[in-house]
Amino acid sequence: MSVENLFPRLEPLLNQVSKPIQYVGGELNSIVKEWDDTRVRWALMYPDAYEVGVPNQGVQILYEVLNEREGVLAERTYAVWSDLEKLMREHGVPHFTVDAHRPVRAFDVLGVSFASEMGYTNMLTALDLAGVPRRSVDRTQEDPIVLAGGHSAFNPEPIADFLDAVVLGDGEEIALAITEIIREFKDEGEPGGREGLLLRLAATGGGDVPGFYDVTYHEDGRIAAYTPNRPGVPSTVQKHTVMDLDQWPYPKKPIVPTAESVHERYSVEIFRGCTRGCRFCQAGMITRPVRERNEETVRRMVRDGVENSGFQEVGLLSLSSADHSEIGDIAKNLADDYEGTNTGLSLPSTRVDAFNIDLANELTRNGRRSGLTFAPEGGSERMRRVINKMVTEEDLIRTVTAAYQAGWRQVKLYFMCGLPTEEDEDVLAIADLATEVIRTGREVTGRKDIRCTVSIGGFVPKPQTPFQWAGQASYQDVDSRLRKLRDRLRGDRRYGRSIGLRYHEGRPSIIEGLLSRGDRRVGRVVEQVWEEGGRFDGWSEHFSYERWEKAAETALAGTGVDLDWYTTRERSEDEVLPWDHLDAGLDRSWLWQDWQDSLHGEESLEVDDCRWNPCYDCGVCPTMGTEIQINDQAEGRPMLPLTVV
Repeated sequence: MSVENLFPRLEPLLNQVSKPIQYVGGELNSIVKEWDDTRVRWALMYPDAYEVGVPNQGVQILYEVLNEREGVLAERTYAVWSDLEKLMREHGVPHFTVDAHRPVRAFDVLGVSFASEMGYTNMLTALDLAGVPRRSVDRTQEDPIVLAGGHSAFNPEPIADFLDAVVLGDGEEIALAITEIIREFKDEGEPGGREGLLLRLAATGGGDVPGFYDVTYHEDGRIAAYTPNRPGVPSTVQKHTVMDLDQWPYPKKPIVPTAESVHERYSVEIFRGCTRGCRFCQAGMITRPVRERNEETVRRMVRDGVENSGFQEVGLLSLSSADHSEIGDIAKNLADDYEGTNTGLSLPSTRVDAFNIDLANELTRNGRRSGLTFAPEGGSERMRRVINKMVTEEDLIRTVTAAYQAGWRQVKLYFMCGLPTEEDEDVLAIADLATEVIRTGREVTGRKDIRCTVSIGGFVPKPQTPFQWAGQASYQDVDSRLRKLRDRLRGDRRYGRSIGLRYHEGRPSIIEGLLSRGDRRVGRVVEQVWEEGGRFDGWSEHFSYERWEKAAETALAGTGVDLDWYTTRERSEDEVLPWDHLDAGLDRSWLWQDWQDSLHGEESLEVDDCRWNPCYDCGVCPTMGTEIQINDQAEGRPMLPLTVV
């Protein structure tokens, strides 16, 4: 039976809100299917504003993959700003999709993609507006299955009470598998009701169902065990890995937003996974192994994507794009294809030791030349050894010198503050590095218009990384070090004015740390923050540390744990972590040993990249039944773009 189109009820409200066009839909390449012609229906949510969510690669891929299948419908939905939320409540308009403005509660699945934990309160807003009970135990057969994915899903426990199921890893194949499970469940008359469907998802390996695990605690607050409470529910849940990306060349027809968005480009993921071994990097750990798309696939995707969208920028994306074994051919051939056009090519933040001037020149051949971004991450060489970011000051200076000599005038350097074992001197070393960058740039070019921007983010220990046991730096320590760095740069009359400094204060990182490594008890904090008006916590102008701090104090009272217990406390090797029953393939003992190896400062042991070196036993390939996939081989070794000398 068809469902209501909510737009006639929504439209009269839009002249009273900011950026009303973000709620209108009708974008180029959006898809609207007939409700009655489909059997399984997905609402795909990115829990942030339209301008942030619409370019999200994961949602766009699943949107196309699902809609290509006969009998399957997928529509998109995003968080609504508080002005529209207020009007929707006053006029009884439920949460809607932007494609056909259908009520979210009418769908079979609400799939929420979490790139960051700071979107948790936005999900609660969407559920409440949709008329879906916040807690999974209160939902009925009339409610959608609330399914979480994305990087934050590798520890879903802080929002476990609000989720029906969780999917780990790559979504392309498992989304279709879940679709078939739902289709069969419906065709068979929905035996066992809602729980029957969730049991099928759990038993077939489709996902983690938090409600099917009981949690017990020690007297000191630590977790004692996660125990399945239904027969057939596995004790551990494994991630899903797509092994042949060339068979999944999505998005083919990217959504072209009607409102301004954060990324106005067509993005191609040229490979997935990273084995550089940066100890802080959750994305690199949980997406292993490396799987490359070949040059022909990338070129075809760019051609089709640009033709179908009209975008004038193409982003060649991955965690370390210059590491692709065919990056030279990719860059040259794409530059040939688009020379003399308005289409620009770009790489994301580039490793210093993989940067190549020839490569950069190919990407800017059509005349577009923006600044270059590098991510040393740690200010001192000691700090970079701790985090396994094996880049020396000489590497950086040599690379930026080559860039300045080749005509670039602007370089951006990204660092983190609050890393394990960090001292004030490690952060102040950022000023020394930036100063040397400016001094060298002026020297080799003879110009005074050389600029360097230093951008600093707060470090948050993440699950499934060697730093998952680390104590997080207090916000007081982080803010103190950032103030000292700011004063050091401002006090440099010779070079300081050429160095821009951008940083985030430490308090938001503490809350991200609470949500990143929290357990099921933290759900009470999330819910209380939401009830007290918490929305869009990833936006500095909407974030309130005081609200989170107060909620943690109230919601955790009597539990024996508090905000500091979840954040600044270091964990022991034998402690059961909230995500230990979720398997990313990484051997726990290997992660622990890498954590211990990191603590030796200048003598910290380096972990090499297993793409070019022997396996160092992280455990992913044998556990997951996978292997590294790289394309262009020369005597068994890919040809890397090495740092120019």
